[in-house]
Amino acid sequence: MANIQAIGVLTSGGDAPGMNAAVRAVVRAGIYNNLKVYGIQKGYEGLLNGYIEEMTIRSVGDIIQKGGTILQTARSKEFSTPAGVEKAYTMAKVFGLDALVVIGGDGSFRGARELSQVGMNVIGIPGTIDNDIACSEYTIGYDTAMNTVLDAIDKIRDTSYSHERCSVLEVMGRHAGWIAINCGIAGGAEAIILPEKKFDIDKDIILPIIDGRNRGKKHYLVIVAEGVGGAVEIAKYIEEKTQIVTRATILGYIQRGGTPTIKDRVTASQMGALAVKLLVEGKQNRIVAVRNGRVTDLDINEALNMTKTIDEDLVELSKVLAL
Repeated sequence: MANIQAIGVLTSGGDAPGMNAAVRAVVRAGIYNNLKVYGIQKGYEGLLNGYIEEMTIRSVGDIIQKGGTILQTARSKEFSTPAGVEKAYTMAKVFGLDALVVIGGDGSFRGARELSQVGMNVIGIPGTIDNDIACSEYTIGYDTAMNTVLDAIDKIRDTSYSHERCSVLEVMGRHAGWIAINCGIAGGAEAIILPEKKFDIDKDIILPIIDGRNRGKKHYLVIVAEGVGGAVEIAKYIEEKTQIVTRATILGYIQRGGTPTIKDRVTASQMGALAVKLLVEGKQNRIVAVRNGRVTDLDINEALNMTKTIDEDLVELSKVLAL
């Protein structure tokens, strides 16, 4: 067993359903391995300011089904500076933390890497609904968010059909269109607009809608990723061009909340337990990830140097099924 006696766990960046399951797994796996586990409130901001308390088995009781994060999360401008990183490391040592488990997205991992460069042992767990962590095929919260979006799509389709309307739905995904492409396919969208792909509004949106109308369709759905934006403007343009009544809906933060699905609970639990196992085995500065369908790990620098692109097969499938 490595010389690890106490670890800290924090959630950083945007919250995601399943983060609590990951926190629970870290705490219980840590205690199982005779470690002290400390919860750090409000992410790196809390680490800087010492919002740190020891957690027990009961601290994480009855949280696996809850969305959000019981540790809360916050942005920290101070931590983005070298002085802030040093201060955070010093505070971790004040509480006797030998390692830190960071649950969050790409920005959170870059913060973790900066801590590793000043001497802190860190393990990252990917938690973000956007599924935009390059080293991992899956991120905690992604499945729950997609199910939330799909439920909204089904409800919007009901009213669109009743009024013979077109609906433009904006979903989250600032730089990544994974929610948009999967929910667009599952929801039967006529057009899916992604941040990874340039689009021509007449060719990629107006033409499919007109073709559908000419074949007798009575309602239409356009999915727009947040990174593209402009759902309201796109809706106005569609109505002007086609004379089809068009309404825009921006789902916003509803996509981050809600009870996590089985997939998110189980994956988060596996990731949290593996994070502790790596520390017990003496591993340093790793990112937990899903690769080839398995929960595994890789070096933090290797992980952050990877890139991830949208699945071209899904893009092609969306076009075929939109006919």
